Amino acid sequence: MSGSGPIFLPKGFTFSAIAAGMKSSKKPDLALIVAESGATAASLFTKNRIVAAPVEVGRASLAKTKGRVRAVIVNSGNANCATGPSGLRACKLICAELALLLNAKPSEVFPSSTGIIGVSFPAAKITSSLKPLLAGAGASVEHLRQFADAILTTDTRSKLASVPLRSGSAAITGVAKGSGMIHPQLATMLVYLLTDVIATPAELRNSLRKTCDQSFNVISIDGDTSTNDTVLLVASGRSRLELRNVRKEFDEALLDVCQSLSEQSVADGEVAQHVIHVQIEQAKNQAEALQVARTISHSLLVKTAWAGADPNWGRLLAAVGRSGVAVEPGKISVFIGSQAVCRGAAACKFDEQRAHADLSKPECSITVRLGRGKSSLKFLTTDLTQEYVKINADYST
Repeated sequence: MSGSGPIFLPKGFTFSAIAAGMKSSKKPDLALIVAESGATAASLFTKNRIVAAPVEVGRASLAKTKGRVRAVIVNSGNANCATGPSGLRACKLICAELALLLNAKPSEVFPSSTGIIGVSFPAAKITSSLKPLLAGAGASVEHLRQFADAILTTDTRSKLASVPLRSGSAAITGVAKGSGMIHPQLATMLVYLLTDVIATPAELRNSLRKTCDQSFNVISIDGDTSTNDTVLLVASGRSRLELRNVRKEFDEALLDVCQSLSEQSVADGEVAQHVIHVQIEQAKNQAEALQVARTISHSLLVKTAWAGADPNWGRLLAAVGRSGVAVEPGKISVFIGSQAVCRGAAACKFDEQRAHADLSKPECSITVRLGRGKSSLKFLTTDLTQEYVKINADYST
């Protein structure tokens, strides 16, 4: 499943995008989803203690409405984070102005922002664009793609995924943005998941938590957790299909969508050359497997070795050793591709050219066996290139 696959649009949603002048380019940078009245929702947010104004407002609004959402408004180009009371007032003003146009409550408008942190938020650019934004809303796949393009920042491509339910009687479709500052604690990036099943907010929250643990919470590009990370799941109820009657199918479809969006985001990691599938095996439990996987994936020495397709297994072993897990060196084995490069925390004979060739491919697997138990975990990450440093050194200038 990828952004080039078929899109099954859930009923009960319209989409729009417009250029509001939030970016220096004239490309669309303001995007909208309108849901029919009665739509339910659940969301997970960043674990960063510094949070953007829209995260504060969105979290409070969902609590106030008990999981009701009428619209989602997203801007790119400015994160509206570290903008003080004025940023919070601006976010609330935008929600109020859009709610007025929709004959809804301000708390039923869910805001998101992405872009540079600490820059004054130009709310007037958005409020003056709301009427044309709403007038251009439509329910076609093209309208959805316009929404997906408008929320991008350093991404090189939009990210969409879609799965039908019950032979097409309902669907789950997701849109995401994110290619850098991706290291989730609960959610990651900006992700909007839409479905037309009938569901309570509690049912949606239960499904979303389980799904994120198997998708957005097991990826990392650069180890940085954004101040704006949000995953929002909205159900319009238009299909007449009740989630409780298709729970297993719904959860499987939601996981398919979220894993696809996760994979697309990692593959679009800021100028990444290699996608690395880290497999941790024989861990005592899932928690320690995740701890080891994250330590490996955040190691700059490991990631730069991957960028050069260098089979330097010693850096991998060192990362495992400093992960905080009480590993026994004599039980650790490391594989690059299908080839063992280290056994018992010591060198073993292997074909270096073959290992280099494996790491030179667009995707490669790294397996670490801890010899501590029966738990395993898959984690998705990337290398770190010189171009990544260049992009992030110049981001605000």
